Amino acid sequence: MSDENNKMKRGLKNRHMQMIALGTSIGTGLFYGSAPTIKLVGPGIILSYALAGVFIFCIMRMVGEMSVKEPVSGSFVYFANKYLGPFAGYLAGWNYWFLYLLVCFAELSAIAIYVNYWFPDVPHWITVLVCIVVVTTVNLINVKTFGEAEFWASFIKILAICCMIVFGFYLIFTTMGPFPDNFSNLWNNGFFPNGAWGFAQSLAVVMFSFGGVELIGIAAGEAENPEKTLPRAINEVLLRILIFYIGTMVVLMTLAPWDEVGLNASPFVQIFSNIGVPAAANILNFVVIVAALSVYNSSLYSTSRILHNLAQNGNAPKMFASLSRRGIPMVGILVSTAISLLLVILTYILPEKVFMYLLSTVVAALVITWATIAITHMKFRMKFIQENRLDELHFKAFLFPYINYFCFIFLAAIVVIMFFMEDMRISLGALVVWVAFIYITYKLRAKV
Repeated sequence: MSDENNKMKRGLKNRHMQMIALGTSIGTGLFYGSAPTIKLVGPGIILSYALAGVFIFCIMRMVGEMSVKEPVSGSFVYFANKYLGPFAGYLAGWNYWFLYLLVCFAELSAIAIYVNYWFPDVPHWITVLVCIVVVTTVNLINVKTFGEAEFWASFIKILAICCMIVFGFYLIFTTMGPFPDNFSNLWNNGFFPNGAWGFAQSLAVVMFSFGGVELIGIAAGEAENPEKTLPRAINEVLLRILIFYIGTMVVLMTLAPWDEVGLNASPFVQIFSNIGVPAAANILNFVVIVAALSVYNSSLYSTSRILHNLAQNGNAPKMFASLSRRGIPMVGILVSTAISLLLVILTYILPEKVFMYLLSTVVAALVITWATIAITHMKFRMKFIQENRLDELHFKAFLFPYINYFCFIFLAAIVVIMFFMEDMRISLGALVVWVAFIYITYKLRAKV
């Protein structure tokens, strides 16, 4: 190990940053997590993704404004510590680390489900173990290797989704009758078959799909020329949401009645199998496995960088601040991997239920993360306003402070909705205990 003063290497090129921004918002949440959402809201899932997408774009502009001004590894955790105080940084950092461990768990458990589409007799825990070994190895080499792996995985995902949308519309316009009857599955059983409450519930689940987009800020400290690459990547978030989320949902909801989409496989795979396109289904299953591996890869990267940032601020053991000769926070990677191995046990005990439990807990943790970003951004912008330094901000979030108020209201609504959902209420309660635990450890640490 090198000494703690060594810096992380800026080995992520522009193409890496673009694909990280693309890839982190396309994973299990879209390919598999959309299934329970469809059950809640039906074709109305199109509007669920649209509304949640507007919120996410607002959050990304906030992250972008701060990260372009100070492109540091750790992103909003660093800013929370600087502009809100030590406890805010401590809470943001450890919550985000915990959040991405849960994301690691969710992606790995989803991969095990995908693999069973081809090999139904392979135990989930074996698939999980193999994935952990492969992805950990990639992260331990150097940041450029991580960037390359993420680049090609994201490229495969994006190409597949684009092809799926084009192929889906081809089927819609050639085999499903004339317009507008070819889109009749969107309204035959009601656009919102479960009413307003179904739509509200779907928003809580949809948020899982967008977890990870803020990783672009975490990667800022290892990006080449972040002042140019970050704004471009962030500005494209809204366009990606329109194409990849809303476009795919329009295709899926049109190809088959919403109530025929189950939870035994990815909705993408299931629908193409049901309409008699087995080759497309097999290709898509490969793609969703790559997608989940990609998000797990990014999540492991993220947890190690957060631990490094926490250690630099004195909020985690000093060993996490050390870097290898290649600028890699090796201890953080290995510790996060070791904890990920717990999922091997979980998938052995509860192979069929793990994913949904993890999904709901991830959403609860994401609420804290995004609320922290919105509050930190307000403090950040107010400081520059009071010091008449707005001209130093070259990439601003628009409509300040109304954009922040919108995010607060939206997140508060998500919490209320989760409270009235039985599965979500449990994770909300667990999160309260988790935050209390973080507060207690913070106070104990302060006394040491």
